[in-house]
Amino acid sequence: MRISIIIPAYHEAESLTKVLQRLQEFVSLEFECFIVIDNSDDPSQFFVKDISEVDSRFEVVLNNVAPGPSGALKTGFARATGRTIIVLSADGSEDVSQIATMVYLVERGASIVAASRFMQGGRLIGSPFIKGALSKLASSTLHYVLRIGTKDSTNNFKAYSREFIDSVTIESYQGFEVALELVAKAHRSKNTIAEIPTIWIERKEGVSKFEVYNALVPYLRWFVYAFVGKKMF
Repeated sequence: MRISIIIPAYHEAESLTKVLQRLQEFVSLEFECFIVIDNSDDPSQFFVKDISEVDSRFEVVLNNVAPGPSGALKTGFARATGRTIIVLSADGSEDVSQIATMVYLVERGASIVAASRFMQGGRLIGSPFIKGALSKLASSTLHYVLRIGTKDSTNNFKAYSREFIDSVTIESYQGFEVALELVAKAHRSKNTIAEIPTIWIERKEGVSKFEVYNALVPYLRWFVYAFVGKKMF
């Protein structure tokens, strides 16, 4: 398989349907897509059903690691068979038409390709101020101080090479800090990180599941790791 797309989903509705329809419309490369849910009664699965019945590329998978985004991503990474693995949100905030470009860069040798909201040509639209400011501050610090290969380490819309994912142990246990952990570990192991500009638009339907204050410590752990190469707490 050329591409595996992993979408953690928790009580999503119409936004998830639109994401899957956009994948059908804009991704012409061979792919499989796993929508990972925490519980067998999560209504997200019903919004996948109509599409998956006629398009076998889409499959609902039950999170068998631990509840939450990090467990869902670990479940998806273990299930994926693609040579390139894409992490995508269920809320429709990301530009799926860029997937082909991200895959191309992985196939040229990048271990991680970040869709960057903070490089020239990128934009962050509609995000809550504190969330956006903290993300930009952390990502800019890592870029300008450590020369990490992206100005947006925290965005979860990233492509990963299969070889890189197989070479690391994912230790994040709570949420989407997995993206920062993988960037930090790629930097410490001198793997290639590339980026392309993206326009990220805050979800129009439903409520964001991201809680800034609960995420601070997990994100800070991997921010510090990028500098010192070990977990300080």
